[in-house]
Amino acid sequence: MTPALTTRRRLPVGTALTYLSLLAATVVVLLPLAVVFLTSLKTSEEVSDGGALSLPGDWMNFRNYATAFTDGHMLAAFGNTAFILVFSVGGTVIIGSMTAYAVDRFDFRAKKPVMALFLVATLVPGVTTQVATFQVVNSFGLVDTRWAPILLYMGTDIVSVYVFLQFIRSIPRSLDEAARLDGANAFTIYRKIILPLLKPAIATVVIIKGITTYNDFYIPFLYMHSEDLGTISTSLFRFKGPFGAHWEAISAGAILVILPTLVVFLLLQRWIYNGFAQGATK
Repeated sequence: MTPALTTRRRLPVGTALTYLSLLAATVVVLLPLAVVFLTSLKTSEEVSDGGALSLPGDWMNFRNYATAFTDGHMLAAFGNTAFILVFSVGGTVIIGSMTAYAVDRFDFRAKKPVMALFLVATLVPGVTTQVATFQVVNSFGLVDTRWAPILLYMGTDIVSVYVFLQFIRSIPRSLDEAARLDGANAFTIYRKIILPLLKPAIATVVIIKGITTYNDFYIPFLYMHSEDLGTISTSLFRFKGPFGAHWEAISAGAILVILPTLVVFLLLQRWIYNGFAQGATK
């Protein structure tokens, strides 16, 4: 048997395995979403008596969505989430890019210890420091306010510093020197030269930070106790009672939460892929 024939016979097997792996991954991703969608259209009796993949009796049963939107205060939750998201992502971009610019472009005595501390901070689990963090936030009187999660999101994202640092290192220092000859100071160089060239890094950080903040449950649940301060993640928790959970209402609320991210992804998928691709090659 010639090598050419052996290669031809192996190709269909590899192709079949590729399609099977893609099919399995598709099922793993879409099956939970299908269960949530079907549950959102069922009544409480259908949820308790039927299986996870059983079909609802009425495909136009949108009462669960109305319940999730009104009783779960989803409109206020979307407003709180948007407020936290804008300030957290914006602050992360500014703080992370400024920190990376200072670390890369300026020489100071504690430069290496600062980088070592950044590395240590990424290795320490955030849960282990929550008691001390809560006491600090409480001492500033920020507990049960929207500023508590905003400050925590902005101050604990060391990964964004590394993302900006990798991009800034690819920017020639000759641009800084030419700007200094024209009389520009350090902040002007950062604002007019460095920051505009960081658009791919900003896109990467906005995507990663935005998804993390949008989906986070732990910090809003821990630091914002009032019902009027609920986010989209904690608002769904209101349907969990001491005697069980209203899974049909929770599923409807989950669909309402998924829809904005799905629309944003479909509209911005080209920039999302470009941001990840350029960030990976730096």
